[in-house]
Amino acid sequence: MKVSVVILTYNQKNFIGKAIESALAQETNFDFEILVGDDCSTDGAQEVIQSYQNQYPDKVKAILHSKNLGQNGLFNTIETLKLAKGAYIAPMDGDDYWTSPHKLQIQVDFMEANPSFSACFHNALITYEDGTPSHELNSPDQKTIISVEDLVGEDEIWFMATSAVMFKNGLMYYPEWFLQSTSGDIPRYVILAKQGPIGYVSGVMSVYRKNRGGASFRDHYRDARFLYNRIKMYEGINKELGQQYDDLLKRNIARYYKMLLEARQYQKSYFRRARLAIKYLELGKPDRETTREVVRDYILPKWMMQVYSFFALLPHRLKESSR
Repeated sequence: MKVSVVILTYNQKNFIGKAIESALAQETNFDFEILVGDDCSTDGAQEVIQSYQNQYPDKVKAILHSKNLGQNGLFNTIETLKLAKGAYIAPMDGDDYWTSPHKLQIQVDFMEANPSFSACFHNALITYEDGTPSHELNSPDQKTIISVEDLVGEDEIWFMATSAVMFKNGLMYYPEWFLQSTSGDIPRYVILAKQGPIGYVSGVMSVYRKNRGGASFRDHYRDARFLYNRIKMYEGINKELGQQYDDLLKRNIARYYKMLLEARQYQKSYFRRARLAIKYLELGKPDRETTREVVRDYILPKWMMQVYSFFALLPHRLKESSR
């Protein structure tokens, strides 16, 4: 078996059929299997998946969990990958689909021609259900050979859609920090890049659906649980990479501490926000102006600022009252 297509889904009844059909439409000179791992959907998606297995029993294998495995689908991913027989893994989310019937052939040809590479990816079209204009994920000047250095930085780095990636089977492992992360893609690409470069194959060959493109899609960046999870993930990545990029990743982590200052859960907690602000300043080492603003807005108590303002304006008030 050359390739295992691994489709991962949960409550995506309206989309899963198109995902499976886009895999069935692949034209290759090698054998491939289609594993569909469903994390206990309750919307009828399992029945749709089962119907495809019944129709294509030699190609489609339904992996239907009787209970939700949790952790944002990560455990569904792990359990499904355990059953993959292919030399290469081509993952796809259940609401995405491939647009080129040659996707698998092109990527296998690349991997066979570059045996030292751990993975490869191609461009994808991002579409939104709320009317936000569609756009390609990768720019025309996308770097063609990706190393670990390209995946870590002060900001969160993501430029590989799940449905666009193919990687060697047997390379993935899951340290504890990964198992606790709600993000699967970012840790996966770091672990793959540790074991060999990741190549870019030009061409748009898949669609990545985003359910929301507007401001509401960013609401989770004001949720303390999400932000703490990101902090733990990047602390784990830092340890995984032996602190080789310690300064960069600490500044990245500092960003999340700064976001925590505006988390919904802490809006009325002065002491919690003050501690978070100090942690942000310690890790991020921002410029003087930003430091002054953070100290003013989150560390100095309001009563102290009121006292400061009172005495700062006192000479002016005394002058006015003497007139």
